[in-house]
Amino acid sequence: MFSSFEWMLAARYLRARRKDGFISLTALLSVVGIVLGVATLIIVMSVMNGFQNTLINQLLGLRGHILVQTYYGEPIRDYDKLVQELRDTPGVKDARPIVEGQALAVGPAESAGVMVHGIRPQDMMRHDIVKKDSKGRNEIVAGDIKDFKPGDAVVLGSRLAESLGVVPGDLVTLVSPQTTATPFGSAPRMRDYMVVAVFTVGNVLFDSTYVFMPLSDAQTYFRQKGNATELEVVLDNPRAIDAAEDAIKKSIGPGYRLVSWESLNQGLVSALKVERNVMFVILVLIILVAAFNIMSSLIMLVKDKGRDIAVLRTIGASRRSVMKVFILCGGLLGISGTVIGFVIGVVLLHYRNQILDWMGHLLHTTFFPPEVYGIDGLPASVEPMEVALVVGIAMVLSLVMTIYPAWRAARLDPVEALRYE
Repeated sequence: MFSSFEWMLAARYLRARRKDGFISLTALLSVVGIVLGVATLIIVMSVMNGFQNTLINQLLGLRGHILVQTYYGEPIRDYDKLVQELRDTPGVKDARPIVEGQALAVGPAESAGVMVHGIRPQDMMRHDIVKKDSKGRNEIVAGDIKDFKPGDAVVLGSRLAESLGVVPGDLVTLVSPQTTATPFGSAPRMRDYMVVAVFTVGNVLFDSTYVFMPLSDAQTYFRQKGNATELEVVLDNPRAIDAAEDAIKKSIGPGYRLVSWESLNQGLVSALKVERNVMFVILVLIILVAAFNIMSSLIMLVKDKGRDIAVLRTIGASRRSVMKVFILCGGLLGISGTVIGFVIGVVLLHYRNQILDWMGHLLHTTFFPPEVYGIDGLPASVEPMEVALVVGIAMVLSLVMTIYPAWRAARLDPVEALRYE
């Protein structure tokens, strides 16, 4: 496509010489602009993906991705059959019956309103808060989840346990808003439960209000014997909500209402999408500005090399060949800036937390305190297709901006260029 002569000439024009110092500086600044634009776009989009994934995980917290409920708040009776049908549905990772209700938790220190979440022990052992990560850690920070068995055992959130003043092995009293008739009138139902474990998921709402209880105990406490209030569905891909809902409806049939995590947090999810799209457009404009700098440097280069172009045309170089030389000049600037920006962006992402730690040590501060943000460091999620899109946009813009200066160089009249030489 490009001859060795064209490669040689393009490389010669890009090399800095004393009299071409300003043009070479402009070309260098163009490359720096592409580098900064590509690196910034890759870093910002990956960090935003990381924060979005972290926020979604915290929003999901302890709940399933889809809740299956009846339309009129009636309990679900034959839940074993429905759970099996849901587990056999494509795209469904797990399904579990739950009994959920509100209560007042009373501890030695104080009392607090809580959400009691009844779940079967075997389902609890498959729950995300029990599963260990690559470092062998899970969300159970105290006690032993193996003690979560029917018979007055509960698991509390860390903030709730701290506010109540209880640790694993202590008793906590749950007071139900549902009353029990006695000879002396209606009285609230109260029962003591032993704390067997404490969890933390980094979400203030869940850590300060959630209480796990074995499903059979919750059915007894909330008078739902043999029933479930709803079914939780965990998906393989939490973002594939629409496809999963269609598959679930076909699997379990009509008569049930599906509530997804997106519908429960619709405002926040929409805001995240808008913010991400706007940030992408703004950062692409940075690359566009850098690409315009490539055009301006090439225009100055064409003007400076007018006599050289005229000589080339008189000794037999075709307009097409001249045009390809200047396309190569701009293309080399854009591609080199894109590659360098890609490498810098990926490297900075890989060492982002070490860099933040070094800057925090230098400035005597902590950028993301775990107790405030619930994260150990700066989250990031690199999407290969997204990075490929950024690299592609940068290269295409760089090449497009070379067309006009190259066309001007090819259209240069040798007679006019050499008239006064």
